[in-house]
Amino acid sequence: MASILIIDDDDLMVSTLELMIRRLGHEAASSGSLGEGVGMAASEDFDVVFLDVRMPDGNGLETIPAIAEAPSRPEVIIITGFGEPDGAELAIKSGAWDYLEKGSSVKEMTLSLERALQYRREKKARSLKQSVCALKREDIYGNSPKLMACLNLLAQAAGSDANILITGETGTGKELFAQAIHRNSPRADRNFVVVDCAALPETLAESLLFGHEKGSFTGAEKTREGMISQAHGGTLFLDEVGELPLSLQKTFLRVLQERRFRPLGSAREVESDFRLVAATNRNLEEMAARHQFRSDLLFRLRSFAIDLPPLRERTEDIKEIARTQLDRLCECYGLPSKGFSPEFCETLMAYHWPGNVRELANTLVRAFATARFEPTIYPKHLPPDIRVHIMRNCVGRTPSKEDGDRPGEPPRRLPKFQDYRETVYTEAEKHYLHDLMSLAEESIPEACRLSGLSQSRLYALLKKHKVERRDPLRNPPETDCPPEENTPYPHRS
Repeated sequence: MASILIIDDDDLMVSTLELMIRRLGHEAASSGSLGEGVGMAASEDFDVVFLDVRMPDGNGLETIPAIAEAPSRPEVIIITGFGEPDGAELAIKSGAWDYLEKGSSVKEMTLSLERALQYRREKKARSLKQSVCALKREDIYGNSPKLMACLNLLAQAAGSDANILITGETGTGKELFAQAIHRNSPRADRNFVVVDCAALPETLAESLLFGHEKGSFTGAEKTREGMISQAHGGTLFLDEVGELPLSLQKTFLRVLQERRFRPLGSAREVESDFRLVAATNRNLEEMAARHQFRSDLLFRLRSFAIDLPPLRERTEDIKEIARTQLDRLCECYGLPSKGFSPEFCETLMAYHWPGNVRELANTLVRAFATARFEPTIYPKHLPPDIRVHIMRNCVGRTPSKEDGDRPGEPPRRLPKFQDYRETVYTEAEKHYLHDLMSLAEESIPEACRLSGLSQSRLYALLKKHKVERRDPLRNPPETDCPPEENTPYPHRS
């Protein structure tokens, strides 16, 4: 018997889903708000979560990652009355199991639920059979949700021979991920061959990749094995694959398809059983649209895709990266481990790191060199350009009203995004309800017709936002006859 959570504020939909779930022999629980629902998912074990999109306290699509990361790792099925292609795309990219519209039949909803539960049973059975093996992730530090999601993909990719495309900004660790894929694969004891496509001279590219026979061109004084041959049985890593010359892309496409090629000047073809991993910081789809990259090669490269997040999106990993890097430097130079002040860590986390982990590592080397014989590292040991950037963002800004700052300048601090969004939603809903009741001339049936809300939902919103109905013939609110608790805004004849 499975446990299913329904997060929806539509009472009729909740009743329908609960009835369907119990008829299938499972347990059902429900919540009418996102905040409560996410809390329930975090504190209780659920197999599947039915999640509405438009909720009173936010957008359900934005909570998919939080729900999916709950201890029980439930599958998330989006069920919405306002289906849209962009929403469906966001749901799937965020890890949702399915995206259903509320007009779907009970049969469709039942099938989606049963398939999700079947998948969970099979995954659990498979994990029990497989021996636990720690992922080899040398030099990849951090445990943020975004990084862990990428490591989960890495573990999945390592077990197959599918071509892998790793994307991400410069310095996010694409080569480290490629090496980790190789180390965790069955090919770990064979060669890991790196081809820097950005450094390939176009005139020598074919020779370097495919090799050549002695005398095949001027300067070919001896037979040379190409990089593709060197990767036989192992992994071929094409770094910055977006820089691969167009003249080579068609040839390389055939190599991917056949795993055969002909060295320059040779009369016979050579086989190479290699596993391909490619990486780029460029948008290959846009390049393909501009005919700067072959679309058929792109399709071949990304059989499996891993998109690495920039460091600014996983700032919670910065402290661990800094601690590890500094300890390594101390060990390398035979010095005792250094501490760093809280302000040092705060400064690192306040910077936007356009060069990502690579820039952070180089900055830590600089800070270590500056504070080499000092026991503690402070913000003053950081490069001046980083400190200046952070100070310019902090100094001269207008603090909030509580701080007595000058008006007309950017705020020094902002509320949490969730709090700000809820405030905006609340104000927008309240304003909408005032306009709606005014346009409907205080008629509940007319307001329902104009807004598309059910009568019970409209009553609930009016009560929530304390929007009092006014008699159209007079301005004062109706305070002489307060409504009953269960009917906050009874229709007046």
